Amino acid sequence: MNAVTGWFGWVGECFFCQRPSNRQHASSTTLSPVSLDNIKIGSETVIVKSGRRICGSGGALGDTPLNQDKTYFEIKVQASGIWGVGVASHDVCLDKAPLGTDNHSWLLRHDGTCWHGNEPIATLSIVPSEGDIIGITFDHVQLQFYINGKLADGCVASNLHTQVYPVFYVDDGAIIDVNFEKFYYEPPQGYSCIMKEQDMLSDS
Repeated sequence: MNAVTGWFGWVGECFFCQRPSNRQHASSTTLSPVSLDNIKIGSETVIVKSGRRICGSGGALGDTPLNQDKTYFEIKVQASGIWGVGVASHDVCLDKAPLGTDNHSWLLRHDGTCWHGNEPIATLSIVPSEGDIIGITFDHVQLQFYINGKLADGCVASNLHTQVYPVFYVDDGAIIDVNFEKFYYEPPQGYSCIMKEQDMLSDS
């Protein structure tokens, strides 16, 4: 397969993979929509679905930093492969998967391990699989993951003392959809969707 054919194959899969719809979304609203950043992405990363689906090879940041006290967002694993989700600073390199190999990112990988600084820091009690909904909570002290609404204890990254963004990566045919609102599961108590700075000021 040449590079051009491979690229169009990624785009076709991104647009046309099946999306089961038997689970209801929990309601959530924000004044300005948060999406994947079309600039801060890997060189072979493909973003479609109005900034809500990532495929191809590489990573992408969300376009809004996590400045609130407690934030929540989700992904749905649409197609299995190599993927990851977590938080990262703006200095992270997004060109090559997997992430978590430097000090700029804290990631859950597809095999249920959590990585930072090129070392595994924890292992989830539940290994995610295709079709699963993964919820992510962040309170500037802890990063935790929920699989289909259940806390997958054991993956906690602490002492995150820098501004971070939601981060996602895919490779080897993986496709993930990102939910910054209209969640499948209600956020844990005290947590809410990511808000842009102007919305935080309007809400105060």
